Amino acid sequence: MAKKSNRDASTAPAVAFGIDIGGSGIKGAPVDLASGEFTQDRVRIETPQPSTPDAVAKVLTELVGRFDLPGKAPIGLTFPAIIKHGVAYSAANVDESWIGTNIADVAREATGHDAVVVNDADAAGFAEVAYGAARDVSGLVIVVTLGTGIGSAMIYDGVLVPNAELGHLEIDGHDAETQASSGVREREGWTYEEWAPRLQRYFSTVEFLFSPDLFVVGGGISKKADKFLPLLDLRTPIIPAALRNNAGIAGAAALAAAGAR
Repeated sequence: MAKKSNRDASTAPAVAFGIDIGGSGIKGAPVDLASGEFTQDRVRIETPQPSTPDAVAKVLTELVGRFDLPGKAPIGLTFPAIIKHGVAYSAANVDESWIGTNIADVAREATGHDAVVVNDADAAGFAEVAYGAARDVSGLVIVVTLGTGIGSAMIYDGVLVPNAELGHLEIDGHDAETQASSGVREREGWTYEEWAPRLQRYFSTVEFLFSPDLFVVGGGISKKADKFLPLLDLRTPIIPAALRNNAGIAGAAALAAAGAR
């Protein structure tokens, strides 16, 4: 369900390269745009410390250089920040010198390829619509990742609505992720039954505000979705994510091919 391009099908790339930039590692792989599968094994390089733009640019050059990519293959990058027109407006787990930096320009100069950058949660969420649990679902899909915090992505008819920070909704006077994340459950030692009312309050609020057609739940905890999703009572169908650790790279590649900005 990737956003359709105006380019002729014969000129559209068959492969794009996805890069997932995180606080501890920078991972990349070429992605088959028809299936979302990696065409070669993923490579991971440690994130340099400090993770300044210059230092990360050198890693991007090395990472892409390990693959024999077509010259016109676009590159998509995930980045842990609010992203607007390729520019970082925040920085989570990376050096604060990224704030105000055009990450897409850094990637283009480092790799020689056209580049698109998106928020990491947006990339993972888009992948679930393009290739994963929400493939072929029309209307509004909201992908929520439950981890240390709560990440989110909103995709309407295959088009990403960027930077939907739904983990930071204020619910009952609290930042939602401080009350309902998987990290809170682990810290408090809650059973799934004890955690469920917090999730119920969160998803009920999001459901009321946006009336989505489908919820997809990601994050490491999604592997145990059968233990907590049946405890929720929602009008909207809610299902676990399918792509897990591959979602960020696949989604970034798909968005790069679609020409997202």
